[in-house]
Amino acid sequence: MSLSLPRPFRWPAQQHARVALLTLVALALFVATALWTQWARDDLDWVQATLSLYLHGPWGLALRTAYCVLALAIMLLAVALHANSRSPRRSAAAPLLFWVAALGLMGVAIGDSWLPERAPLLAPLVHGLSANTAFLCVSVAMLLQSWYLRADPRWRTWAGPAWWWAWLCFMLLWLHVLWRGPPRGAGQKLVIAVVLVWLVSVAWQLWRQARRDAR
Repeated sequence: MSLSLPRPFRWPAQQHARVALLTLVALALFVATALWTQWARDDLDWVQATLSLYLHGPWGLALRTAYCVLALAIMLLAVALHANSRSPRRSAAAPLLFWVAALGLMGVAIGDSWLPERAPLLAPLVHGLSANTAFLCVSVAMLLQSWYLRADPRWRTWAGPAWWWAWLCFMLLWLHVLWRGPPRGAGQKLVIAVVLVWLVSVAWQLWRQARRDAR
């Protein structure tokens, strides 16, 4: 049974361009904040320490804020891609998964803000559930969205590489989960980097599509 959203509106091209630009700004903010915390924090080994460890201590608030901004951008991008799609495979599955992933990302950021002090036994459970939800849902959403876009004539050329890049992310995620040999921090950050490259690429492509449609 196909899961479909109603098609009550068609966003104007200018609206797609704004959403894409906001997403790119949010992604740049997140990357800049994450890189800055890696450089500024000499108390953590960036190879061994996962990014979530930087949510506490100096610059932790800035990184938590960047997490939430990124989550909101993912939500907006997911809705924009759904509204923009002309693919016969268009359904609500991908945007819903992106939203769940974004909520998981917010759960990591917000939960790590006050739970460790107020509910120290609950904090690891909330963090683990939120982080695993974010990683799993975003990787599956990327696969679905790329598959949808492959049937859209405007996206077909770009969607092929995006499909294989999404598969790379999915495999790296499970490799990180199942193989405990490599340093945990470097492995997690590699998965995050692959996700960010996909998001930047699709936001950039959406912006280009919107600019062409607006002419």
